[in-house]
Amino acid sequence: MPASLPSCMAGSKAFRQGGRRRRMNTSSLSVARRPKVSVIIPVYNTEAYLSSCIDSLLAQSLADCEFIFINDGSCDGSADILERYRGQDQRISVIHQVNSGVSVARNAGLAAARGEFVGFVDGDDWAAPELFATLYAAAADCDVVFSGYIGSAGDRQRIHHDPFMTGVRMDQAYLREWVLPVFVESDSCNSVCNKLYRKEMIDVNGLSFSQSLALGEDGLFNMRFLCYARGGICLNYAGYYYREREGSATRQAEAVDYFARTLEVYQSPLPDDVTALLEEEKLEPLKLNKFVRSAISIIHVYYSASTPISFGQKYRYVHALLGQWLLREALERYKQLNEEKIGRYERFLIRLMQLRSPLGLYCITAYSNARNKG
Repeated sequence: MPASLPSCMAGSKAFRQGGRRRRMNTSSLSVARRPKVSVIIPVYNTEAYLSSCIDSLLAQSLADCEFIFINDGSCDGSADILERYRGQDQRISVIHQVNSGVSVARNAGLAAARGEFVGFVDGDDWAAPELFATLYAAAADCDVVFSGYIGSAGDRQRIHHDPFMTGVRMDQAYLREWVLPVFVESDSCNSVCNKLYRKEMIDVNGLSFSQSLALGEDGLFNMRFLCYARGGICLNYAGYYYREREGSATRQAEAVDYFARTLEVYQSPLPDDVTALLEEEKLEPLKLNKFVRSAISIIHVYYSASTPISFGQKYRYVHALLGQWLLREALERYKQLNEEKIGRYERFLIRLMQLRSPLGLYCITAYSNARNKG
């Protein structure tokens, strides 16, 4: 996320007026009453989408919520929008900070949250009216609730579900033995925005979002929470709408070195509370699988037609990626670990990666993309 100057935020009319007392609203929560759910929403330059996000939250059928917006140094009109809505509904609170990243913003929200449970929404997404009522109703004897989400891009919508059994309470042993390893091995369930967390578990165990990681902070938060959760449930329900901005990842390919970040995650040790629950011989293969699959995904991103860099830049980047010795070692080990699971396309990709053939990878990923579009 690009940094912004403090003067940008300090110059905002909304920021200057942030300390004024907001108007009372008869539908608002009593100050002394603990809300059922605290919803934390980091905001950074999402002016175009922010009003629809806020409107969807104020329309929640579970009225007993508080909505904590953290303006992370926005330089567009986001701060003014937040202050306008804060004056309309006392359930809304706004924290202004210099641009510090999503982890710092979410941690500020956690520090301010008073709810029994905590949920997260991103400032350019929106929620179905029954989202938090549905999650809260399922959380009676659980510390965490999983649900699906809906990826929305224009007129297209895709429903995504976490790969866990649905409608049945998962006890602590099941969460540790079966659910926790999924987060170590895959990024597919990382998002905190389609989940609900018991706030007491966060406070008692000192959980927060890592401010040192540039990638995977959601996944790490989920891993640590699962180390302490006493029970959870996964719902066959999706009410969170994730706005898939076309080419959002590919547009950042020139500015963001995704592979360097993936390599950092692979080399970084997991927190002690996670490693204490997973034996080393089980942990390392999970991390290796994530590393190799992330590298394959990055190659697809860089070779995407919508990535705004020249073919020469793409070629040189992938060539350098394939020359990384840790990846070359991981590829051979990955083949051995997953011999019976690898499909023909993935097998061919790995072979081309081992041959260090950027051109061959370009051809096969272009063919795959064209076939998927067709």
